[in-house]
Amino acid sequence: MTAPAPAAAPHHPRLATAVLAFCGVVVAIMQTIVVPLLPHIPDLTGATPEAASWLVTVTLLTGAVFTPVLGRVGDMYGKRRVLIASLGVLVLGSLLCAAGSQIGVLIAGRALQGAAIAVVPLGISILRDELPPERVLPAVALMSSSMGIGAAVGLPVAAVVIQNFEWHTMFWVSAAIGLLDIALVLRCVPESPIRSRGRFDALGALGLTATLVCLLLAVTQGGGWGWTSVPTLGLFVASAVIAPAWGAYELRVRSPMVDLRVSARPAVLLTNVAALLIGFAFYANSLVTGQMVQEPKTTGYGLGASIVVSGLCLLPGGVAMVLLSPVSARISGRHGPRTSLALASGIIAVGYVVRYFTSHSLWTIVAGATVVAAGTAIAYSALPALVMRGVPVGETGAANGLNTLMRSIGQAFCSATVAAVLANMTFLAAGRPAPTLGAYRLVFLIAAGAALLALAVTLCLPSERAGTGTVGGRRRSSGRTRTMPIQEVA
Repeated sequence: MTAPAPAAAPHHPRLATAVLAFCGVVVAIMQTIVVPLLPHIPDLTGATPEAASWLVTVTLLTGAVFTPVLGRVGDMYGKRRVLIASLGVLVLGSLLCAAGSQIGVLIAGRALQGAAIAVVPLGISILRDELPPERVLPAVALMSSSMGIGAAVGLPVAAVVIQNFEWHTMFWVSAAIGLLDIALVLRCVPESPIRSRGRFDALGALGLTATLVCLLLAVTQGGGWGWTSVPTLGLFVASAVIAPAWGAYELRVRSPMVDLRVSARPAVLLTNVAALLIGFAFYANSLVTGQMVQEPKTTGYGLGASIVVSGLCLLPGGVAMVLLSPVSARISGRHGPRTSLALASGIIAVGYVVRYFTSHSLWTIVAGATVVAAGTAIAYSALPALVMRGVPVGETGAANGLNTLMRSIGQAFCSATVAAVLANMTFLAAGRPAPTLGAYRLVFLIAAGAALLALAVTLCLPSERAGTGTVGGRRRSSGRTRTMPIQEVA
């Protein structure tokens, strides 16, 4: 592996940061825009509700598969080049959804939109390679938080479009914004000169894909198929068989898809475990807030809010994420990202405790959701900084892609857990089944427990002084800092 000397910083580093963060927000919005539309898809397309649910499931699958793969491709062949290609795939997926009303076409388009989630780890890697060291942490914090910001913005925006325009409009707008993203990247973002050598590990990519597809299909569809059904158990068994075989192969190959030896270092492994738990804890906030406030008043706790109002409940959290990303960077710069992640995990747990006790009025629901979003902003800002401290500079794209993948897996497990809890704790309200208030409170407790587990894992991370790593093109070692050599061969 080689790591050429980092090129000079771009003429307008703040503009490059803003453009990449905007790309991250747009990609995150694409993941959530169909959520308000899902109940209407059967009427609009003639599809079954089960088929309509694939508009969400398929983005999770393709995002999980392509994020680490494209991160590795970016490390080898150019991060900016791969980022632009990912945005092109996003535009193509948006055009497919805009031009068709058949469920198969919509699922194909959503699959392409999901693959573009690799933009976020690629953007983080570009910032690390290109910015001066003192600007890396704030820029990475903003870029990483763009996922949460986009998720918070996407729901209310999609709800407004669905209520006031023909539903294909949001996909046409998505395509136009994707093209704008490509133009801005071409104009404002430089290509990183840092490359890792070796051949692309196609067999390793195939093994990783098979493992992830089997695992995530079983997790996301197990509730509908039945957790003890033959397809669900078969997929779990397949993932359990393929994963160790893939791991053994990756340990032998010269240029692995995922460097398991690096990933097994405590600083990297524990950070990825924490990412999974944070992804689980954060996603519960997005899943239940809108549904809870839309529950009819006959339930005794529901507010009977509209789709737009329910989406707006998450908007203050998105604003909080924008404002807190530089704060998180300052905390990480002064006390280390380990401290930031521990603080964030505690804040998320506190937010769910607030939500547990204040679930009857709109403003307290919004307050609790915003506290959770605030903790998530700090966590999402700290995670890439921790990853970059633990991996070689030439593997930043793949390592951040793997960390983003762990968040996605956490979200998949959260979605399955929430669906199971809300489906099994119901009562009749005005003649129709609805989740009990206790079901929502149990979700809050489970999410708080995930945040506390993330706190425990974070406290087990090696201290910054004890470890080595690289941030902003420089390597830290035992409190000393030295510039990376022009070439570092592994």
